[in-house]
Amino acid sequence: MKTITIEGQLRTATGKSATRQLRSQGLVPGVIYGGASEVNFSAEQFAFKPLVYTPDFQLAEVKVDGKTYKCILKDLQFNKLTDTLTHVDLLELVEDKKVNATIPLKFVGTAAGVKAGGKLEIRLKSVKIKTYPKFLKENIEVDLTSLELNQNIRVQDIAAENYEIQNSPRIPIASVTMTRQLKQEEAAAGPAKGKK
Repeated sequence: MKTITIEGQLRTATGKSATRQLRSQGLVPGVIYGGASEVNFSAEQFAFKPLVYTPDFQLAEVKVDGKTYKCILKDLQFNKLTDTLTHVDLLELVEDKKVNATIPLKFVGTAAGVKAGGKLEIRLKSVKIKTYPKFLKENIEVDLTSLELNQNIRVQDIAAENYEIQNSPRIPIASVTMTRQLKQEEAAAGPAKGKK
């Protein structure tokens, strides 16, 4: 799995004036929680870019004060006016402790319904899961090959090995709908069949 390395500095002063001062220096304050103790740190704005501005799920290795923390992104805050990153919350991965994460879905194969002239509609691009850190992965593959015209693949159809999916099982994640052209072709073929 892709891992982003972030070089951070330990933050001793907290509070509004301390964080304001950090931001004025181009630094983003952050917190690592979930481990033995909470770690307040700051890092350069650009260091977070590959972690924040991507649809991919990836790990972050944050180096602070001689220690390395393996984390996942939990929360972000942006300035409402400038849209710049103002705060980052990271969750430390502890081997025997389950974590909640949002993992993107990767759709593979061509749906049978699309081959028949239908249109594929993706309804859900990621799912919320709960698992141990060792089972985290970049994405969850969903095979569309057997998806027929006017059918859905639902959350319950995802092969969930080693993790619990938190989304409602009945939610559709992908479907193949009839295109207007296909409906017109069927309507035109309908009366012709009746004449026989």
